[in-house]
Amino acid sequence: MTPLKEIGECLITCGDEEYFVRPSFINMTRIGEPGEIVQAFYDLHHDEVSGLLHSALEAYGIIPGWLIQHIKSTSYGRKAFLAAMTVLAACCDDDLTQLIGEIRPAKASGKAFKICRGSMDEFDMLVIAQSLITHGIIGKAKVRKLQRHESGETTTEFNAFEYISAARNHFSMSRAEAEQLTMTEFQLLISSKYPDQKGFTKDEYEAVTEDYLAKKAKRLAKSKQAS
Repeated sequence: MTPLKEIGECLITCGDEEYFVRPSFINMTRIGEPGEIVQAFYDLHHDEVSGLLHSALEAYGIIPGWLIQHIKSTSYGRKAFLAAMTVLAACCDDDLTQLIGEIRPAKASGKAFKICRGSMDEFDMLVIAQSLITHGIIGKAKVRKLQRHESGETTTEFNAFEYISAARNHFSMSRAEAEQLTMTEFQLLISSKYPDQKGFTKDEYEAVTEDYLAKKAKRLAKSKQAS
């Protein structure tokens, strides 16, 4: 199957094996309960590595090769690594154990569990998992988001079933079809069906407001000079 990268799908190759991963709504539910999905997103994006990557992108526009090599030689936060394992496994119908490793009971070490590494390095796992969960619950579609829809409120849960039901209602899809949508694809479909939504985006609203206040200040200044 050919992956559509624009909506978050990805094909991972390991030797002669290919693994198709899709951050669909139904696969997001395999991460865990609604609160656990949001926690996985948080764990993936709030570790020391993500901060380095963000700073590098702001400074250079790309992630330099030397930084990638440096990061690969360091160890990652345990929560981020475990979240990456969970997200990757959830987004693929095939067993990814040889790629991402697994967690086994530790009999002799005195610990409850031990992590057995797979063939993928931690950097690749983290970056791919970040992209998957973002396409799955946030969306990366470049569409207009009206200011009235930007409440600024954070949420502690992601309920995939609500979006599955909305997709069935808006697009007359079967449940099976709606379950396979990613959030990015859902946003694109909504934008295509309702292209003429009226209103300002947050940036447009702020620009108009600033322009109005600037013109008002000039009028007041002229009025004072005249008097």
